[in-house]
Amino acid sequence: MYNNILTENKGQTLVITINRPSQLNALNKETIEELHQALKAGNEDRGIGAIILTGSGEKAFVAGADIKEFADFSITQGGELAMKGQQRLFNFLENLSTPVIAAVNGFALGGGLELAMCSHIRVASSNARMGLPEVSLGVIPGYGGTQRLTQLVGRGKANEMVFTAGMITAEEALKWGLVNYVVEQEELLGKAEEIAAKILKNSGSAVASAIRCVNACFEDGVNGYNVEIEEFGKCFGTADFKEGTTAFLEKRKPNFRQ
Repeated sequence: MYNNILTENKGQTLVITINRPSQLNALNKETIEELHQALKAGNEDRGIGAIILTGSGEKAFVAGADIKEFADFSITQGGELAMKGQQRLFNFLENLSTPVIAAVNGFALGGGLELAMCSHIRVASSNARMGLPEVSLGVIPGYGGTQRLTQLVGRGKANEMVFTAGMITAEEALKWGLVNYVVEQEELLGKAEEIAAKILKNSGSAVASAIRCVNACFEDGVNGYNVEIEEFGKCFGTADFKEGTTAFLEKRKPNFRQ
């Protein structure tokens, strides 16, 4: 079905693996489109409550964009590349109603780090290295990197990482809040699945509402508190709210439907 990615259903968790090991899983147009399609299908599948995104092999999550695809682009073409990529994958992923956990194995550079940053939760292997090296190529991050990195680590550290084009270690990423956890390589997918299992115990509709509220905090011109009030009210009309409150009062575990 796909040329550059692999998909596997593990119960209610969908695992998507970027599978271009000979190119260190670099993102090209086809891979971006395949990721969009796989994420869209997972998000629309009522049986899926969490998505794990990772790279094949142990060397790289995604080592960047496929530079040969845009080395001769014009100003207009460059702008279109960034706009289409953001719309089709990066912003799309961030706004999914199904939570996405990035399992960062090895290098996450350029578009790879941008892909991890638009995921909702990030787990890194101890050998992971992360950075935005675009200025070393005479360009800047174009898939939301300057914005999301600043949101996650603050202006000063984001400036340093972008201006120097340097990489940071997994432990540094943990210190700066860029990732949630650091584990050994062999424990990486297990940790991501452990987080997914915790999410799956809860109301899928409530988690989707929470994603919309958290994202609203970073949208220009949007009052996140008002979004929270609206989403909170909507919860009262869901089957999950009825089940959750009934289960609490009956002193039993809830049985949520995805």
